[in-house]
Amino acid sequence: MAKKSPKSLADPTQLKPLDKQDGILQVIIETPKGSRNKFAFDPDQKIFVVKAVLPAGMSFPHDFGFLPRTIAPDGDPIDVLLLMDEPAFPGIAVRARLIGIIEGEQLEGKTKTRNDRLLAVVEANHQYANVRRLQDLPSRFIHELEEFFVNYHNLEGKKYKLLGCKNRAAAMRMIQKARKAA
Repeated sequence: MAKKSPKSLADPTQLKPLDKQDGILQVIIETPKGSRNKFAFDPDQKIFVVKAVLPAGMSFPHDFGFLPRTIAPDGDPIDVLLLMDEPAFPGIAVRARLIGIIEGEQLEGKTKTRNDRLLAVVEANHQYANVRRLQDLPSRFIHELEEFFVNYHNLEGKKYKLLGCKNRAAAMRMIQKARKAA
């Protein structure tokens, strides 16, 4: 009788995306702040892999992850940019409060695809503890985040058009649509 091989890792895409009692998101970290490596979860192998490397002098400005059990218009789980004190590690689940959304669309050839990013603050932190809504962040800070995404997509040979930043309510509507699509 053949032995069953143990599974190496759990599949983080199957975790709960939202705590219904307190509205806190459960975000899975893919790429830590300061990394030039872009990590992504490979659902076939059930591991995190290096997907791309940013050029010298460019790195992720904050931790980047995804919301499990969601499918965004680009076919992947919803992207989440997390504000927290220290970088985390790929594969870590963190609880975060949603503060808004950066809306945008990418153009690859003639194909337009919505590619929005949720903005959230990790529950356990000091630096962003008082940030409860998008308007609590300086406008310059938001502008720099938007420019990162424009430049990031440029490096991939895609155009990224910013459609604006919206509040928590707009972000929650996107989450509800993405949960239905999953």
